[in-house]
Amino acid sequence: MRKKTLDLGCGPAIKNPFGAEDTYGIDSREDLGQGVYRADLAVEGIPFPDNHFDFVTAFDFLEHVPRLTYAPDRRYCFIELMNEVYRVLKLDGLFLSFTPMFPHAQAFWDPTHVNIMTEHTLLAYFVQNWARDYGWKGAFSLQSQRWVGPHLEVVLKKEVLK
Repeated sequence: MRKKTLDLGCGPAIKNPFGAEDTYGIDSREDLGQGVYRADLAVEGIPFPDNHFDFVTAFDFLEHVPRLTYAPDRRYCFIELMNEVYRVLKLDGLFLSFTPMFPHAQAFWDPTHVNIMTEHTLLAYFVQNWARDYGWKGAFSLQSQRWVGPHLEVVLKKEVLK
């Protein structure tokens, strides 16, 4: 069976670090290339069916997704996005995040960085499930976590929800 990957916030070029045969991307830009779909993932769902992808990636993207908005009601946009990532991943599928994080200055340089995270954020909220109180409905296990300069690269695996 052919492996499929989805790159969130991909811009005009889809990244495929897992070497999947079928590649798709999502971005909010207008100048989209082949295989790239338009969606604002801060307020919209991922436009693909459940259990569709072997891999989902987010390179320099999660820091742009607000944690909380009032538009007009309170929404936990970041947690809603992670629920969507969990939904579209197949069981045992992998989510790779590559994000500038605190304490590095790069986490703060860009004024569109509205979700400043630390090396504990993804682990605490989506593996240890602190986000349950805010609507988190998934289950991930930590596969790896390492610093690459100012970026933290995290790989999470979709687990069976218990």
